[in-house]
Amino acid sequence: MPNTEDYIGVVISDVARLLRTEFDRRVRRLGITRAQWLVLTRLHRRPGASLSELAEMMEVEKATAGRMIDRLVANGWVERRTARDDRRVKRVYLTAAAERVHRRIWRVAEETVDAALADLSARERRQLMSLLLRIKTTLVSADGGDAAASGSKRPLNGASRHNGRAAP
Repeated sequence: MPNTEDYIGVVISDVARLLRTEFDRRVRRLGITRAQWLVLTRLHRRPGASLSELAEMMEVEKATAGRMIDRLVANGWVERRTARDDRRVKRVYLTAAAERVHRRIWRVAEETVDAALADLSARERRQLMSLLLRIKTTLVSADGGDAAASGSKRPLNGASRHNGRAAP
């Protein structure tokens, strides 16, 4: 059996988990839970998502997503609006207060990524981003690949990026 510490899938998973853990630690100071920042970032990337779409993006059951939205509505961070084309469907949007919170979350995300990539040169950062986007493109293009899981229906070559970093 190979050493799993040297297996690229394990390393990618570990890096993603460590980044999330560090980000959670830093964003907790803002009084935001992981579930809340996940919803806010998904809705920022995809305003007007339905509850079903949001549940799919977050990989949770529709009832779980509904409870999350209920709490965010109570906080004044999101609002439900009836869809124009189907009155049975409720679309979810961030409020101005949530957009301000998202900007703060984004700054924390940038600081977290900058700290994690501190030992890489600018050229290495661009190269890493390029390689990761190629892998993402391959996975999304494969049978069963699901762009909705990433929270975006946009083409990957137009993925949201800031200074070579993917959006949180």
